[in-house]
Amino acid sequence: MSQGRIRNIAVMVAGTDEEYQSSILSGIKEAAKLCNFNISVFACFGGVLANAEYDSGEYAIYSLINYSLFDGAILLTNTIEDAASRAQIFKNLLDTGIPAVVFDSSEYPAFYNIRIDNAAAMRQIAEHVITVHGAKTIDYISGPQDNPEARERLEAFREVLTAHGIPLEETRIHSGDFRPTGGKLAAEQILTSGLPLPDAVISANDAMALEAVSVLTRNGIRVPEDVIVTGFDNTYLAQHHYPALTTVGRPLAEAGKAACELLNRVFSGESCGKTVTLQASPVYMESCGCKTSADLDIKSYRSAAYSTIQRFRADTSMLSRTTLALALNETPEDSIRILAQYLHEIGCEQCCICLCENWENAFFDNGDGTHSEAENNQTYTEHMSAPLIWMEGRVRDVPQFNRSDMYPLPLETGGNISYFFPMHFRDRCLGYYIFTNTDFPTQSLLCHMLMINISHSFENIRKLINLNDAIRELDRLYVMDPLCGIYNRNGFLRLADIIFRECCESGKPLMISFIDMDGLKLINDNYGHDEGDFALRKLAATISENCTGNQVCARFGGDEFIVIGSGFTAEEAEQFEQRFLRQLSDINGVIRKPYELGASIGTYITKVTPEMKLFPLISKADQIMYEQKKRKRTSRYLRKV
Repeated sequence: MSQGRIRNIAVMVAGTDEEYQSSILSGIKEAAKLCNFNISVFACFGGVLANAEYDSGEYAIYSLINYSLFDGAILLTNTIEDAASRAQIFKNLLDTGIPAVVFDSSEYPAFYNIRIDNAAAMRQIAEHVITVHGAKTIDYISGPQDNPEARERLEAFREVLTAHGIPLEETRIHSGDFRPTGGKLAAEQILTSGLPLPDAVISANDAMALEAVSVLTRNGIRVPEDVIVTGFDNTYLAQHHYPALTTVGRPLAEAGKAACELLNRVFSGESCGKTVTLQASPVYMESCGCKTSADLDIKSYRSAAYSTIQRFRADTSMLSRTTLALALNETPEDSIRILAQYLHEIGCEQCCICLCENWENAFFDNGDGTHSEAENNQTYTEHMSAPLIWMEGRVRDVPQFNRSDMYPLPLETGGNISYFFPMHFRDRCLGYYIFTNTDFPTQSLLCHMLMINISHSFENIRKLINLNDAIRELDRLYVMDPLCGIYNRNGFLRLADIIFRECCESGKPLMISFIDMDGLKLINDNYGHDEGDFALRKLAATISENCTGNQVCARFGGDEFIVIGSGFTAEEAEQFEQRFLRQLSDINGVIRKPYELGASIGTYITKVTPEMKLFPLISKADQIMYEQKKRKRTSRYLRKV
């Protein structure tokens, strides 16, 4: 197969670590190198944890896809449980018009279809159970009815029973979901239905069949002696289970390769038929009584089992060490540093963690002056960052890139396969992961758990950041006066104590100025409290503007303000008072209110000795201010109008 220019292909799938998906993806990977395709796999684990809120965060990965960057698409949408996600993917592809390939689905005639003849294989299995083993009562475990493969297999089963004159009992058809839980529930229904045990149980896939065998065995039902059980897919577990499962071998890797080859022919301008059909074949093993363990290749089994155990141990060790290290982190930088130490163990050429802009904030800026709660943010931001790019043993970062680019660093060669997975907490997007040129997402049973742990680590850091921000804000509110924007009594006492002790230790003179606003009651009574608040804010701003770096001012309560400073001489204190009163007088000419802003100020300067206390000194400044105030006639501060 000749290599032309690099083509970009999007693949949509859910559950990459399941054998059906991983087998097809392995075929896609093999063909991509020959076709010079760059494959971007957009994957999630929706439906695995049976949590709707969590699944929403998983399915968000499909909203990341920028279809305009792709030349074609390969759809394993039969693995995506969420109907809305499937419908949106189909709509986007139809809108863009790029060629797309689906598997075992004729629902969208605009797409090419790689189909495996499921019906013929299911008919062969059912015929075998009836004609070779004499089964006359058969239960069936079906897949989900919105899945075209499940419908096709069930219809083939019905046809065989009808052809052999076997009554079709609807109570013996059990609805499943292609997951082990479907087989468990079906087996339990068989045992509790009150009906006689069937001669055989035919399942629409291996995962449900194997779990049904487990339930039957735990209840003393022997397979195949008491009940025959068959599956469909010929998975690794089916081959190495005891009893080995009678099933259907499907050319899944060949289907993946066929999808790439079909797109390559389309790109070359060939006129291609809409459907490519591959054949499946039954595999008759121990669970129907056709083989014994003596017939099996025990050497091959032992070798495969050893490899699986070793890989699982290595992945478990990495997961445990990573989880423990991440649990101790308090900053994003700590997490990035820790992850960089472990990512080489998953054996990939490149791994990226991409984060939403302001992912750590409690609120997101909507760009129009409003903010939305981060808890409700269910999509990716316009700009992303990549704080961790592990590439061929080196770590680097990209501070910002456009979400529409998807990759923080563009791939420069063809034949690559990258896996995009969502990074989220519940339904709120934090970002996404990219694994390039690695089998970790398809071969490791712990890939999903590793990503969950990393996501939770970043979410915990996000919460810690916001908790610290909240604590700082609460502390600010504790020490700040909300009306005047300067320190309140609490804030003053906290800082004044520091200045007081410094003056005691250094011998610098302590200056305390006590300021009382003139005529606040008259302003409130005559012009309302809004005007009184305005006057207080202006007075506070004037005090603050006249304080130097070694002074602290505060609203002490009501219409009383205080200033404390160190190292002031009597002359400097006098200059401060005059500067403050002069500016206050000038403000009256600017604001032109029907009243005058005025204040009385009293300043006390002293050396601080260890036996002194702060409050008596404040009282002395207050007394000086009060003496000045008595010399005034407050009423003159009301201007006649």
